[in-house]
Amino acid sequence: MHGFKFKAENFEQYFLELIAGNRRSRFDLILRDILFIASRFYRMVTQCRIWMYDNRVIRNHALGCLVVSIGNLSCGGTGKTPVVEVFARTLSAQGRKVAILSRGYRSRKRSIWYKLGHMFRQPQMAIPPKVVSDGHDLLLESDFAGDEPYMLASNLRDVAVLVDKDRVKSGIYAIDHFGSDVIILDDGFQYLMLKPHINIVLVDSTDPFGNGHVLPRGILREPISNIRRADYIFLTKSDGSPRLRHLKRFLRRHTSRAEIIECCHKPQYLVKMFSDGEQLPLTALKGTKVAALSAIARPESFEGFLEQLGAELVCKDHYADHHRYTRQEILDFINQAKAAGADMVVTTEKDAVRIPHFDRCDVPMFYMRIQIDILSGKESFDQCISRICFI
Repeated sequence: MHGFKFKAENFEQYFLELIAGNRRSRFDLILRDILFIASRFYRMVTQCRIWMYDNRVIRNHALGCLVVSIGNLSCGGTGKTPVVEVFARTLSAQGRKVAILSRGYRSRKRSIWYKLGHMFRQPQMAIPPKVVSDGHDLLLESDFAGDEPYMLASNLRDVAVLVDKDRVKSGIYAIDHFGSDVIILDDGFQYLMLKPHINIVLVDSTDPFGNGHVLPRGILREPISNIRRADYIFLTKSDGSPRLRHLKRFLRRHTSRAEIIECCHKPQYLVKMFSDGEQLPLTALKGTKVAALSAIARPESFEGFLEQLGAELVCKDHYADHHRYTRQEILDFINQAKAAGADMVVTTEKDAVRIPHFDRCDVPMFYMRIQIDILSGKESFDQCISRICFI
């Protein structure tokens, strides 16, 4: 099983290098041309699907409560989870009963025995969604929940988190069992079965649309022009620099109605792993020898944070996005860090939920807590929250 996983991750890495133009053998160039032709078909199918929903050829569903979609045009790397968290936290503080619906990307599926047992016990009922949190208790491990739903459930009180590919079913479950009156669709921009009241789209300001092509030639799930469906656009990982004016003008050519909000992912503090939540201030990184470990879409962003905070990176390693670490991989990296003279190993919060527990750690391990900071468009963010709360 591990061998298959590593082969899949190696293929994913090769694919990303191929579409970025970093591989230039004769075979690679031919394959890139084939991917371009395939992307034309993918684009056509995508646009046809959207047209059918827009024209009610395929009907979407209404849940009877407010539905907020938070998603993106590209495949990963926009920093979506902290944005989902800040919306859920703010709305919950305003008195709304919030549920987050996720598809649980790469989460472990339920066993065939569970599904058969449920069918025999309740043959007329669909298999219920996985409840990661009921708003009070954390109910599933990260491998069953998926790393992002687990992270959200760990950080949010009074917010239910559910995982199921069928988010119509999980939305109905959230309303019936938890009294939810606001549903947040995590990664919901392409989920057209539920019509959202508010569509929020995230754009990574450091690499907005890759090479501009849709899958499989590029990283876009649908054409850039489809951003016109958005009500709010969040420019994530912004540094507030004037160069973003060009990106804003480009977005304005595709949509004149969407409000544009700039935000950055701001490090807050370090949390010691395998402890009772001991925290260190970010100043502890200054002049410290650090080993950086990550399995996220854009590891250079995380490593850049460490260097900006004064850490000296003595070794680093990164795996494919959503990689679930084995004990041996962590032991090997800790030994590598120890040999390099590292004072600590630092990883991301998203990675921390995928790292197995260790009773003994020769080099202390920490994860970096990240939160969203609104740089411009705060009025638009407040307006968005008010619009949700008073609809």
